[in-house]
Amino acid sequence: MQTKTSILFLLILTFSMVTYAQEINSKADKYFYSYAYKEAIAEYKKDLDNRKEISNYQFLNLADAYYNTGDFKNASEIYVDINKKDSIMTNHQFNKMLQSLSKTSEMERVRAFLKTKSYELSTELMENAEFNFSILDSRTTVSEDFQVFNLSSNSPQSDFSPAFYKDRLLFSSGRPQKKKDVYGPSGESYLDIYVGRIARDGNVLNPNVFDKMPESKYHKSTPYYSNESKKIYYILSNSENGQLSFDEKGRNALAIGIVYDSGFFTFLLKDLSTSFYYPFFDEKNQRLYFAANFDDGYGGTDLYYVSTNNGQIMSQPINLGPRVNSPGNEISPYIVDNSLYFSSDIFYGIGGMDIYKSNIRSDKTFSIPINLGAGINSEKDEFGFIMRGDEQLGFSGYFASNRQGGKGNDDIYGFSTRKSLGPKTVSIRGEVVEPKYQQGIMAAKVRLTDASGAVIRELFTKEDGKFLIEIPAQDNLVLQITKDRHSSFYKSYAGEELVALQNNSLLFEMVSIDDVVSEREEKTVLDVNDFFFARGRSEVTEAVAVELDKVAAIIQKFPQLQLQIETHTDSRGSSTTNKRISQKRADAIKKYLISKGVAALNITSAMGYGEDRIMNNCTNGVYCLDFLHKQNLRTLFIVQNYKELK
Repeated sequence: MQTKTSILFLLILTFSMVTYAQEINSKADKYFYSYAYKEAIAEYKKDLDNRKEISNYQFLNLADAYYNTGDFKNASEIYVDINKKDSIMTNHQFNKMLQSLSKTSEMERVRAFLKTKSYELSTELMENAEFNFSILDSRTTVSEDFQVFNLSSNSPQSDFSPAFYKDRLLFSSGRPQKKKDVYGPSGESYLDIYVGRIARDGNVLNPNVFDKMPESKYHKSTPYYSNESKKIYYILSNSENGQLSFDEKGRNALAIGIVYDSGFFTFLLKDLSTSFYYPFFDEKNQRLYFAANFDDGYGGTDLYYVSTNNGQIMSQPINLGPRVNSPGNEISPYIVDNSLYFSSDIFYGIGGMDIYKSNIRSDKTFSIPINLGAGINSEKDEFGFIMRGDEQLGFSGYFASNRQGGKGNDDIYGFSTRKSLGPKTVSIRGEVVEPKYQQGIMAAKVRLTDASGAVIRELFTKEDGKFLIEIPAQDNLVLQITKDRHSSFYKSYAGEELVALQNNSLLFEMVSIDDVVSEREEKTVLDVNDFFFARGRSEVTEAVAVELDKVAAIIQKFPQLQLQIETHTDSRGSSTTNKRISQKRADAIKKYLISKGVAALNITSAMGYGEDRIMNNCTNGVYCLDFLHKQNLRTLFIVQNYKELK
């Protein structure tokens, strides 16, 4: 990855660096905070050669300077050293450390480092990394019909941030203009917005400065046009009366403005101390998405949204959370077909900035962002993705990149494809609960295997009993959920059932063994209602079957159970007859349970004891009321391995 060459990224870098700049103590520091990285490196090295004391903050500056000039070997060595002996690294520098390691062919070292630090890192970051490593390890690329082309209208300067505008295309550019000064960090003109007609082949013809928004000597960039509300959202430099506006620390930030088709302009998000980037308006939900580097972020720039109503902001900025945002930079949100596309320079990508896709679920949460793979992503930077179309007619769109072979610093590329982008995935969301208390079960083991039994993913439910598994698509999957002394779940999924998993949050009930047993006659038995055979009979009636079905269901939930069946009679009739009929009843119960899917191994014995174990004084020759005799008519399902159950 070379130094970031898009002017927009230079703006992000410039503003982000100022927010955590340390006190300038040397000539090297002055070069560094002026973004003259090569000169800063030379001065820091000179200080080291002269044995001048350099603080760990300055060593991090040196690492950042190496990183921003593409010297990842030296950058990684300093980052790793500082990480070992100090805690001053930001999340963003943590990402750059791992990026540097990955760019020096040390991806295995990156994975080993993640493994040792997993307890310190967010669950989402670890899951995202593991998922995308598996996608990229499989060398997944975009479909074979994916066609990408460099626009003939690209210039030697930076051209980026395409946006659909009716039958035309808007984009940002640093092309020279007489009315625009040169922006120092880039050496190009202050940004402006251009428009061109989209030709049949996807090329953009006759680009000119877009004249439907207020003029400015400073930055105008990254437009988004809302077809329904007829508004253009874009970023512009904070200025007043034609002059840049600065906060008390001397910083000039970028605001988000709106211009209507009528030409009316108003600011939507403006803060002299905060820059906003890449607006996208979700018409359906009336949300304005954007990138910003607020203090509550997870790394560099994060993605946020605000709720709006008729062009008015109705909420505080809401961070999209750690499933989308990372220790890196996230920019350029774009939603189409219920999927969020954005760019990130997180360490597990292919290049610098890569394009990712995250599906938006019915509950508005996001799936694991998927790297779109080689073909659309390269070893350089890809960002500003837009797309339109459908499965019948195909898809087309644009993105920006500074990949090799372009005409300028950043170029706009067009693409077309018959299929939707991104590898297919399987997402399983669920909640494991204990039905008796309707509470989530924590630390239940959730295991996903393929048809051969090979483990694909294994995790444990969270405190609320919820879990999420996302993996590359498979044709057949087996889901197992287990917890010590609880019922288990086991099911195979394929075909339509597997497809249906994507749209539903599943509820799994796991019963504690203690909720289905009780103590009776100093034995641990299954807790089912008493049932009675017809006098002198052993046929399983409908009433008896109701209770036996409960027993079968319990064994299905606890397949490791070992039961001993005991049947008992009262003392009425001869003891020989009672013994015989109770054995027949025990055998009938066993036969019925096996017919309901209970394995013969679950039943260690089925014994009829007749009147041998009378519970009260109603023995032979003793007069008793019917209800007392009935106390002796009983069947017990004794759990022989209760204490050993896991």
